[in-house]
Amino acid sequence: MEKKSAGGAKSPRELQARRAAQALSPFEEMDRWFENWLSRGWPSLNRLSRPTLSEWATDFETRIPAVDVIDRAENIIVRAEVPGINKENLDVSVTDNMVTIRGATHHEEEKEEGEYYRCERSRGEFSRSVALPADVDGSQAKATFKNGVLELVLPKTTITPRRSIKVE
Repeated sequence: MEKKSAGGAKSPRELQARRAAQALSPFEEMDRWFENWLSRGWPSLNRLSRPTLSEWATDFETRIPAVDVIDRAENIIVRAEVPGINKENLDVSVTDNMVTIRGATHHEEEKEEGEYYRCERSRGEFSRSVALPADVDGSQAKATFKNGVLELVLPKTTITPRRSIKVE
């Protein structure tokens, strides 16, 4: 007869037997895994466990351009990476404190050799709005596009000098 350890804990043999009884068969484990996958991957089947925006964002990450906003003394510089976009397919609009960049791509390739025919088409569009740290004068804005990088120079409407604040 085995003894129980101090405090009423079970012996190692009893714990091992209990774990073996609780273990799932490979088929039960596969069913559990499949049910979990369906509840997370198919939102129409289980509306309570939809994927979060961050989970879906990875699929759309390549379509949204990376943007840098640089706040200088007299103007704001906005740089957007838009590789594969022609400058004719870019649309930039500016309001007092917002910049919107839109772009579109279209690619079509056909190849025919004897009995072999291949046609590939792809399209893509994006739109990105960025809030600016200060009001700008859109009528004086300048835009350049080189090597897939769009750069906007936006003069500020009111220039405020930077001040240093001592932290106590």
